[in-house]
Amino acid sequence: MLFNMRNVFSTAKLTWTSKQLLRHLWYGPPAQMNVHLKGRDLLTLQNYTADELKYLLWMASDLKQRIKHKGEYLPLMQGKSLAMIFEKRSTRTRLSAETGFALLGGHPSFLTTQDIHLGTNESLTDTARVLSSMTNAILARVCKHNDLDLMTKEATIPIINGLSDLYHPLQILADYLTLQEHYGGLNGLTISWIGDGNNVLHSIMTSAAKLGMHLHIATPKGFEPDLRITKITEQYSKEYGTKLLLTRDPLEAADGANVLVTDTWISMGQEEQKEERLKAFQGYQITMQTAKSAASNWTFLHCLPRKTEEVDDEVFYSPRSLVFQEAENRKWTIMAVMVSLLTDYSPQLQKPTF
Repeated sequence: MLFNMRNVFSTAKLTWTSKQLLRHLWYGPPAQMNVHLKGRDLLTLQNYTADELKYLLWMASDLKQRIKHKGEYLPLMQGKSLAMIFEKRSTRTRLSAETGFALLGGHPSFLTTQDIHLGTNESLTDTARVLSSMTNAILARVCKHNDLDLMTKEATIPIINGLSDLYHPLQILADYLTLQEHYGGLNGLTISWIGDGNNVLHSIMTSAAKLGMHLHIATPKGFEPDLRITKITEQYSKEYGTKLLLTRDPLEAADGANVLVTDTWISMGQEEQKEERLKAFQGYQITMQTAKSAASNWTFLHCLPRKTEEVDDEVFYSPRSLVFQEAENRKWTIMAVMVSLLTDYSPQLQKPTF
């Protein structure tokens, strides 16, 4: 049935109206948003509008509903391949991309530093051009964000940021999907970030206001977010009418917050700074005492892996913790990104209220 429909769809004898009808039957009803992402890169959420972010979350909800809950098979990536370049190891990013792309009928190819040395044995330019001739997209988890910028200039296929020193957009899409599912909407929520001014925070800062969310940030002195990104965030806050708080006091940041968020204090490559960082972050552990300052419906997020100095067991394993739902949603949001950038599929699920 599937094969026959595709053959019929491609025949030149069909009128345009008939083709539209079969596209509707195959891909589902057209999206009720004027969003077209096919062929785009995803390096930072800063480059995506409010409607485009909502569309990706809508797509993730649609795929999760159809594949997980309804048990449908959607081979939207059939005949397509994904190059996965990992300079840094990962559990969630690798599994979500690898299993998600395969679940959609595609072929993921996992490449570590033992398989490919970016800019060492072969230039970034040559790597991007070669992979463009053999695969349909590149997901790269790299040390330097500048490497992704260069790859996008040289590649003729979409580049997806699996993590860089500046941003982690795939993680934040998963966070937003989790909050959407839990609260039934994002607009008006207050996110409290307590911890390091790192790449995960940068992705929140460049997107939260677009979805109507307020942001409280508490970081120790010397560990603030990038100044350039802070200025962009201040502009977004004014443009979208949201509140932005920058402080050194974790309890002030937690005050009235719906969502308490933290991350590792010692990222990969910072191991030699461990002693200095642990000293600087004293008092930043999220506990039930921290939560007393939060809103009555507070929840907790952490992108994992987690250490007890960042958040204690009482919060991490409490019913308020959404960390494992958040981890699973990495899969559905990364699938949404790949489907949006590589196909014409439109969500069938009714558009959520954001």
